[in-house]
Amino acid sequence: MTEGRDDNRRDWNDRDYRERRRETDEKEEKELEKRDEKEEKEEKSVEEKSRQDPVGSMVWAATLIWAGVVLLLQNLGWLDALRIELADIEFDLPVEIEAWVGAWQLFFLGAAVLVLLGVIVRLLVPEYRRPILGNLIWAIVLFGIALGQWSLIWPLILIAIGLSLLLGALMRRT
Repeated sequence: MTEGRDDNRRDWNDRDYRERRRETDEKEEKELEKRDEKEEKEEKSVEEKSRQDPVGSMVWAATLIWAGVVLLLQNLGWLDALRIELADIEFDLPVEIEAWVGAWQLFFLGAAVLVLLGVIVRLLVPEYRRPILGNLIWAIVLFGIALGQWSLIWPLILIAIGLSLLLGALMRRT
């Protein structure tokens, strides 16, 4: 008689176990589906961001291309030839030309120019208009790294912040 009860308990325990396991599997499956949906949304948001902000994508792509070109020129020895030719030219600049003909300085200078071009595009094309203060400051910092003249750069950063605030206020009124 006890054997029958034990068998009956095992059957109920097995049924309970199977039912709990099925519920657990269903919960895990729902969680996996939610995670997959979330990952799809994140992937879409990255794609949408690049579609919505092609200027930023183009600036980054151009910066990577510029880095490759500069490093290629360095590896081919053409930057050394450029340094010798520029040494013969007299400039009335507050920086020495030889100080920024190195590969890294040339890279930072080009990156600063590309970021400034992105700022100009954002100012001129209404569809791509976004806040520019961060990009403007970033461009000035890149110029500072390239030229090594921080005494000139800090005032430019202050001017950029002031101009950005002024332009922002004027854009809101129009």
